[in-house]
Amino acid sequence: MRYYELLQDPDQAVVQKQLIGLLTDHCPQVLEDLRQEADEIRHRSVGDTVHVRGIIEFSNYCIRSCRYCGLNRGNNQVQRYRIPPDEIVKTAREAAAMGLKTIVLQSGDDFYYTREVIADMVREIKKTGVAVTLSVGERPRDDYRAWREAGADRYLLKFETSDAGLYEALHPGTRLDIRLRCLEDLRDLGYQVGSGFMIGLPGQTPEILAGDLMLMRSLVLEMAGVGPFIPHPGTPLGQDSAGEVNLALKILALSRLLLPWAHLPATTALSSLEKDGRRLGLTGGANVLMPNITPPEYRRLYEIYPHKAEVKDSSRELYQATLELIKELGREVALDPGHGLSPATRLMLREEL
Repeated sequence: MRYYELLQDPDQAVVQKQLIGLLTDHCPQVLEDLRQEADEIRHRSVGDTVHVRGIIEFSNYCIRSCRYCGLNRGNNQVQRYRIPPDEIVKTAREAAAMGLKTIVLQSGDDFYYTREVIADMVREIKKTGVAVTLSVGERPRDDYRAWREAGADRYLLKFETSDAGLYEALHPGTRLDIRLRCLEDLRDLGYQVGSGFMIGLPGQTPEILAGDLMLMRSLVLEMAGVGPFIPHPGTPLGQDSAGEVNLALKILALSRLLLPWAHLPATTALSSLEKDGRRLGLTGGANVLMPNITPPEYRRLYEIYPHKAEVKDSSRELYQATLELIKELGREVALDPGHGLSPATRLMLREEL
């Protein structure tokens, strides 16, 4: 466990230096060694089960102008949609009946869905016995509080980059400290918190990527999502190059070594660039798959980037394919919702880190 031990140094500057060295080392054997260690740490820390979480992308309206995202409000080429709340709840109930233990409700930053509307959806979905993850962007603390009181278990809000200057360049009209304050609000309110970043953004350096990894660790995330940047032609970054698959696999492995306790998905972005991406993710540190259960007539329209995986098959077909992949790898589907750290354990880790 050579790399894992190197990254446990109590001096954070030493860890960051080690990360930069690994990120700039392009030896194929280094990548394979990192992936093997990550898989061993995954086995040791979170076991061999895979948590399957169904995601409903219920609106592609967004008030933000993020320069990399196809949903940004300036993209006039996207066909916008909003799924009615009763249809969202119906879709979640069907997913729960299939056997899914967690439902993820995701949208652009769309204030059409008010605090009360989302709270009502959460309450109805919770009646099925599943865990509920929300991913609806930056909202007032009172919104987060209301949804937590309604029963929401988790919240996913990616910081995308730890570099304040790059963040502002990519997110006109907002700042990194606002995003981090939202993450702190979520933590204070008792959510299990998920965050993460994109790999291969224009202007990103190995030093920034090392900082991204260190920020995820210092936040003591219960869920950490890392995936490659994929340019969308309807955005200002549409002509830039996509993130590299091998670099994404390396950072996934490093994420597992730095956050042994966390739930790490094999992301849709990875499988969109590499047809075997989900398998590569699960054999290199990941323990979560998130099949897209959005009704098919809407699913193709949630185009944060082009050629997104999982837009054609039915929800049931995607779920069955997910179960088959897990079985092929000799793993088992988790029968529990996969809740994260206890508050006491989280506090202890934050003090240590």
